[in-house]
Amino acid sequence: MAKVNPGEFIRQVRAETAKVVWPSSKETMMTAVMVLIMTTILALFFFGVDTAFSRIVKLLLSFVG
Repeated sequence: MAKVNPGEFIRQVRAETAKVVWPSSKETMMTAVMVLIMTTILALFFFGVDTAFSRIVKLLLSFVG
């Protein structure tokens, strides 16, 4: 592997950073809203699954004891 001096490394990092396309504030806001919506939907889904399994386990344990 070729060794690169610190000055050359910094120039390469700046060149690569210049190629990055940053999202606009509107895109960032829409992405954040979509994440919140999906997180809420998944939280409700897993709450329902957890509640169902809890009731099933309690029902099965009531037959044993």
